[in-house]
Amino acid sequence: MYQRRQAKNPHAEAEQFRRRAVLGFLVVVLCLGGLGAWYFKLQVVDHEIYATRSEANRIKPRPVVPGRGMIYDRNGRLLAENVPAFRLDVTPDKVADMDAMLAELGKVIALSPEDLERFNRERKSRRSFLPVTLRLRMSEEEMARFAVERWRFPGVELEPYLTRRYPYGDLFAHIIGYVGRVDEKDLEVLGEGNAALTHIGKSGLERYYEQELRGKVGYEQVETNVQGRAIRTVGRVPAQSGADLRLSIDADLQRAMVAAFGQYEGSAIAMDPRTGEILGMVSLPSYDPNLFVNGISHADFKALNDNPSRPQFNRLVLGGVAPGSTIKPLIALAGLDSGVRRPEDKVLSTGMFYLPGTSRGWGDSHRGGHGWTDLRKSIAQSVNTYYYRLALDLGIERFDHYMAGYGLGAPTGIDLSGEIGGILPSPAYKMKSRKERWYPGDTVNISIGQGDWKVTPLQLVRGISGLASGQLRQPHLVVAERSGFDGDWQPTVQPAPKPISPSPQNVEVVRQGMMDTMRPGGTGYTLFASAPYQIGGKTGTAQVASRKGVAAVDPRSLPMHLRHRSLFVGFAPADNPTFVVAIAVEGGGYGASTAGPIARKIFDAWMLGKMPEGMLPLDVERGSTAIGMTHFDAESPEPRRLGDEAALALQGVPAISLAGSALAIDPAHLPPPPSNAPALPDEVPEDDQ
Repeated sequence: MYQRRQAKNPHAEAEQFRRRAVLGFLVVVLCLGGLGAWYFKLQVVDHEIYATRSEANRIKPRPVVPGRGMIYDRNGRLLAENVPAFRLDVTPDKVADMDAMLAELGKVIALSPEDLERFNRERKSRRSFLPVTLRLRMSEEEMARFAVERWRFPGVELEPYLTRRYPYGDLFAHIIGYVGRVDEKDLEVLGEGNAALTHIGKSGLERYYEQELRGKVGYEQVETNVQGRAIRTVGRVPAQSGADLRLSIDADLQRAMVAAFGQYEGSAIAMDPRTGEILGMVSLPSYDPNLFVNGISHADFKALNDNPSRPQFNRLVLGGVAPGSTIKPLIALAGLDSGVRRPEDKVLSTGMFYLPGTSRGWGDSHRGGHGWTDLRKSIAQSVNTYYYRLALDLGIERFDHYMAGYGLGAPTGIDLSGEIGGILPSPAYKMKSRKERWYPGDTVNISIGQGDWKVTPLQLVRGISGLASGQLRQPHLVVAERSGFDGDWQPTVQPAPKPISPSPQNVEVVRQGMMDTMRPGGTGYTLFASAPYQIGGKTGTAQVASRKGVAAVDPRSLPMHLRHRSLFVGFAPADNPTFVVAIAVEGGGYGASTAGPIARKIFDAWMLGKMPEGMLPLDVERGSTAIGMTHFDAESPEPRRLGDEAALALQGVPAISLAGSALAIDPAHLPPPPSNAPALPDEVPEDDQ
């Protein structure tokens, strides 16, 4: 059906267009108004917020790592320092073919698998325009070779930096410790503010004083472009260098102590009983801490781990031995302080001691016995029977109470990490460790330093220092700190000492017994008979393989791991002690035959300034003025420091005085010093076992 078409209405269409145009205009105006309002908010209302953000994107903080504090010995010799070194850095986006470049560079400079592994790992985690370290340490020869071929390797640069160095290597490894590269666990400890640090103390003083040594990280404000590349530095917050440490250690004494051991392994520690300052401490064998600073190689690490002598094991704070007879002076003091014994009380030694109703006997070092024995004689001749009876009379509870009071069975508090407390035998310990009850025979065993005892050399030297001075002091290594190279040294504060005994008279009786040990009839007489100074001491032997009945065991016939531990403790000068030594020799046999001669060399080095055979003081060996060694003579009861000329004369080194206090030393007159030590007999009195 045909439908008629409607006619157009131009007027209506025009009106509709106008309405739509007005609506569209209003929408455009509203949008422009909203956009203008948004711009106003950004530019005016939120100006400070976005200006700060913009500035933060343009100016980036770059951390400035502070210089690590240095460590000195008591005479100002550097034991740990920061030295300039060069590393090899690669900027990846400047290298066209990384694999080919590394292959060619390896022909010029040796690149280990560890270097390449670390480089590839770090390269993947960083932006390509940031440099990545390929080699951490370059020798002078390697730097010279690279300088000639440098034009062939765009993007590879030598960069200077400071690295930690230990000039004396293994001599102070167990004291100073070492720093190592920061790992993920270290970052958790350091916190965000120290994330830029590359090294952290891993052991020894480097670890114990980490906060003081590392200083405070600073920052540079660096302007960067949109790619993050640095354009210029616009500000700086300077880093604060770490504090320097001065130790009580004497480097020459340390060298003498190591040399005195010869081929033996073990530990020794020397202490000033008046202050608690550690003058020397060695744990042998040792290792070179420089190997760990920038990452130890797999070969070197395997060699250390596979060494059965465990060079990294610090025998001074982590190890311990049965003290043997070196504990007897402290047990004697406990007998006096408890009132169980008087100095004149005597016990009969017949050679064997039996508990009532038992057939098992405990022997004396002399098979026929020592006869009637008082306290002084019991120490001088190391009479076991005296201590068997004394420990039983004390009872194990009272015995433990006094031994704990002398610092045994607990850490000494020395400023080194990881110190153990050792083992003070007790019924509770035996039940916990072996599920066995305590018997009187256990008390007899521990009365001569055998059985479950575990004592560190630090505990021994602290206890004997208490006898020497009458005061128990906390051993310590750091005596002063300095903030900044131009700052003043500030002495460290140490805990107040406490008396070792309420009776100075009792302490003096025990000291006299230790002095008698070094006189005719004492177990150590031959060791110090010719010494120009008086000494009080005690030899000791810690058995590993026990004897049967009265049959003696020759330690030299046993394998090394079954040989007796040889011990010695002593102080000098006897009438006014200023120097105390404790020594433990592994597999050394009897105390008088091994630890005693080592002690003589150590005492001579400190008291007389006499270095071991073939060794001179450090400053003499290096051709500089000698820093005087400690000297003692009969005219003065106090040790004194020798002057330069006197120290050289004592070593047999002619020197001519120049202007001031300087000395010129002719290198031709530097032979090994003469040996004035008396020849020790092949046979020495056998110590108690």
